[in-house]
Amino acid sequence: MYKYESIAEQIRENIQSKTLLPNQQLPSLREMADAFSTSVGTVKEAYDYLERENFIYSVPKRGFFVLGGKLLPTSSQMLVDFYSGAPDIRYIPYQDFKKCINKATNLYYKRLFSYSDTKGIPELISALQRHLMEYQIYTKKENIVVVSGSQQVLDILCRMPFPNGKQTVLVEQPAYYGMIKNLEITQTPRVGIMRGPGGIDFDELGKQFQYGNIKFFYTVSRYHNPTGQSYTKKEREELVRLADKYNVYIVEDDIAADFETDTKRDPVYFSDIYDKVIYIKSFSKILMPGLRLAAVVLPPLLLNVFLDYKQWTDTYSAILSQGALTIFLESGMYQKNRKEIRRIYMDRMKKLKDTAAGIDTGGEIAWDIPDSGFFACLRLKQGIPFERVQPDFYKNNIRMMDTRGFFLDEFKNDNYYRLSLGHANEEEIESGVKKLTAILLGQGKKRNQFFIRNIN
Repeated sequence: MYKYESIAEQIRENIQSKTLLPNQQLPSLREMADAFSTSVGTVKEAYDYLERENFIYSVPKRGFFVLGGKLLPTSSQMLVDFYSGAPDIRYIPYQDFKKCINKATNLYYKRLFSYSDTKGIPELISALQRHLMEYQIYTKKENIVVVSGSQQVLDILCRMPFPNGKQTVLVEQPAYYGMIKNLEITQTPRVGIMRGPGGIDFDELGKQFQYGNIKFFYTVSRYHNPTGQSYTKKEREELVRLADKYNVYIVEDDIAADFETDTKRDPVYFSDIYDKVIYIKSFSKILMPGLRLAAVVLPPLLLNVFLDYKQWTDTYSAILSQGALTIFLESGMYQKNRKEIRRIYMDRMKKLKDTAAGIDTGGEIAWDIPDSGFFACLRLKQGIPFERVQPDFYKNNIRMMDTRGFFLDEFKNDNYYRLSLGHANEEEIESGVKKLTAILLGQGKKRNQFFIRNIN
């Protein structure tokens, strides 16, 4: 257990035992750091973790406060979870995968008692090469590396040197919060570019590539987290063209590839003829996060350096998991499960779109709702700080993430609210969206009334 996890666990126990009461202010970062003989940064990490888990909330310039414990449904209300990025456990093919684990234990048991190849076991590499073709990813086996989750890829790419000799990472704004956090922890120089309702300004992107000392550009190309957006074919091709022109690499995090409904919407990698795209394929949304496996396709110039960093990070990824995933892919179980999961999330997105269309928000709320995927987003015409609405979410058994964590400091705003449909079924979506919009619109009216009173 990391130090921040230990601190968070003690605070959580105090909240659950009522030693800490709702709305009680927690000690300052410095006070907690002294009490636990650790750094302010470690305490901040513990507080951030507890805030993400809905145990505490923050008030700018005041500190952190107890929210009142874990958000649980009351006897009269269902919990609507728009927070979780994990897949719905009800649709995880547990029994099928359990069979794969049992078979892998027999097939690969000798390898469990010895060290393995940093790149991944050959059987899985071969299975992945065939599997990736289904996503229009055509590559040689030697360019594929098995990693311990996509987060490991991001960590290594931030730390390792690149052939272009540049140091700064460009991230779309908003961007996956795990990437934002990784940039902070590795102290990587970073800059942002807005990915708004109309996508990215490619003139601005070209200027960033040309003058910004950009090592790589990080993007979620389709079913973006948190906005749900996807690039058009023209945008994908322009992205690759600019990358080649200005010698910038593209890191394509294709975490929602399995939800794709448009057979003509290919990944950015498909348009890359210059070896500038690093492609990441995760299995956490379609299978299970606990598998801790992902695949990365690397340009040849990056391969050896990446493997060196990977080897001295964890030597190699878990053999048993690799063996089980190999069997799951090769047996056809993955394809069968993917088809069912895709249908479920298409239905959920349709329910969200239909529900949102039936709510009159007076132009105060705009929606970004894709046809599939995990995430959708609403944008407020006038921002409302998350800590202002968090107590109302709590009272109404709505679990939401503070989307400000998806922004670099200079881009932070109160306009974006992400909805994850990972755990929310259709009934919960309809009920939750109606409550959610009512809360946000109600808070907007309170804000405007306060503003008018102060003017008068």
